[in-house]
Amino acid sequence: MSTEKLPKRSADYSAWYNELVKRADLAENSDVRGCMVIKPYGYSIWEKMQQTLDRMFKETGHTNAYFPLFVPKSFLEKEEGHAEGFAKECAVVTHYRLKTDPDRKGKLIVDKDARLEEELIVRPTSEAIIWNTYRGWIQSYRDLPLLINQWANVVRWEMRTRLFLRTAEFLWQEGHTAHATEQEAVEETLQMLDVYATFAETFLGIPVFKGRKPAHERFAGAIDTYCIEAMMQDGKALQAGTSHYLGQNFAKAFDVKFTNKENKLEYAYATSWGVSTRLMGALIMAHSDDEGLVLPPNLAPFQVVIVPIYKGDDRSEVVEKCKEFRKRLQAVGISVKLDDRDTHTPGFKFAEYELKGVPVRLALGGRDLKNGTVEVARRDTKTKTSISQDQLESYVKDLMEEIQKSIFQKAYDFRQANTVKVDTYEEFKEAIENKSQFVFAHWDGTTETAERIKDETKATIRCIPMNNPQEEGKCILTGKPSKERVLFAKAY
Repeated sequence: MSTEKLPKRSADYSAWYNELVKRADLAENSDVRGCMVIKPYGYSIWEKMQQTLDRMFKETGHTNAYFPLFVPKSFLEKEEGHAEGFAKECAVVTHYRLKTDPDRKGKLIVDKDARLEEELIVRPTSEAIIWNTYRGWIQSYRDLPLLINQWANVVRWEMRTRLFLRTAEFLWQEGHTAHATEQEAVEETLQMLDVYATFAETFLGIPVFKGRKPAHERFAGAIDTYCIEAMMQDGKALQAGTSHYLGQNFAKAFDVKFTNKENKLEYAYATSWGVSTRLMGALIMAHSDDEGLVLPPNLAPFQVVIVPIYKGDDRSEVVEKCKEFRKRLQAVGISVKLDDRDTHTPGFKFAEYELKGVPVRLALGGRDLKNGTVEVARRDTKTKTSISQDQLESYVKDLMEEIQKSIFQKAYDFRQANTVKVDTYEEFKEAIENKSQFVFAHWDGTTETAERIKDETKATIRCIPMNNPQEEGKCILTGKPSKERVLFAKAY
């Protein structure tokens, strides 16, 4: 672990983020351009996200399946909007074999005689391959709804990358469902949006705005796209999940028909929805500080670290008591790490676990043994207290709930303090350019106005919030009539 201090958020937020990801052992850049290696500590956080979301999906009736990594180019071309939306991000497989170069020993070259009859796309998303498969699965209304989720990796050929936030390859889940009616499909789309919002607020500890994307920001091939938007500590927005109502577009493209209750053929209605390892970036940027990660207990790889402090002959007795603490806490469902390494000082360990964001640290020394006490330190507030060893389970269990709520409340209060309503373009530019705030403002509903605002301020329409209050107003840029405010922000 590096002993150098992290860059300060206030001085260079980007450098702070990049260094924190690396020093906290979350991930590192790979020698494969644009790709990352997720290290064990980072992957264990992703696993907790995955396990939690997977349980939530199954509670809403979904099951997991797996579909091919490769998508024939002709499949991607079948839905016109989809093809146009992803064309620039596709990685393409053109040959299926290499051969050794006769002029250079050990060198491999493409075997030009092994060109594929049809080029394959490394999946940027799976609508095409999945709906081609669904054609064989769906014949009758009795086969619906079909509620499938896939955990997978995808490739989108990004030119500018940043660990977790934007990489050429990333991990995600993608739900793909088929329904007999439009109403069912829309209800599914909104249900999964709610699942994402609940996960973000209850587990990530991040408040989100739920809303609908304007037409020019919809997913390629969608009728409607909904999203959750989270505020990071630099005031920028991060899209933390999306849910799409696809109508019958993909069913028509892949000829997925079913016999309805009236014995008539009809195209199925579709949804898709997903979150990715981008959530790791959200978790880091929403809560962490200049000393390192601040992890909510619900997603921490281990919620408590126990550090024994001893001198000479005290070691055995102190460590044994620490092992007892670990066993007691594990018995009430608390995940615990006991760090009894004798190769590092307690001070080094304190700094390491502060950097890694472990929610609670217990320290036990010879004096604590005599007094029947143990020191408890909170990572989020950096406060310490001494409690009776008899209180250990109840105190720590209650503390987990308190920390989880406190982390969410801090993020919520920050968002409230940095969200404003404006009525003029001058106020808008000041809020966006000088303060990087979330801004609610009137917009005339045209793509041209949204693009001009983006070009001039780098702010985009993040969403049109759900249950948005209707109020008469004028577009901040054109002065044309508007019936509601939309959420603008700079974004990742």
